[in-house]
Amino acid sequence: MGRAALAGFKTPSPVPKKEEEEASKQGGRERRGMASSAAFRELQRDLESKANELSKLQKGNPPGDSLLHTMIASHHQRRKTYTIQLGENELVQKELDLLNEGANVYKLIGPVLVKQDLAEANANVRKRIEYMTGELKRLDAILQDLEEKQNSKKEGVFYI
Repeated sequence: MGRAALAGFKTPSPVPKKEEEEASKQGGRERRGMASSAAFRELQRDLESKANELSKLQKGNPPGDSLLHTMIASHHQRRKTYTIQLGENELVQKELDLLNEGANVYKLIGPVLVKQDLAEANANVRKRIEYMTGELKRLDAILQDLEEKQNSKKEGVFYI
């Protein structure tokens, strides 16, 4: 994207000799032209580097932020896992709510099914749901912070 996006920008063409003579007659104008030309080249270099950074951001590999990008991706993966587990536990909770008081409930521990009280099973499932809800809130806060950092870096690129 670097040079293609900057195709509209042209480097200053050499000044014809006649114009140079007129500039030298007028005093310090030549120096100002050289200074503005140097400033223009500096601005063009900055713009090219920012355009390259933007290109890398859009491709998904931000410069210097690969750690930030990796952290966001891993937190999204963990959030996805907790969301799936929360859904499963809520389904188990609904199933346990449908059972009568005297129903037999079994818990799978390794290769063995162990009999468990209905009240104990309900308490365990509620605790798991509370834990997963808390973890999801914590992950959401972390993700929001990381994404704000990433967006601020993107805005820095867009600013120029």
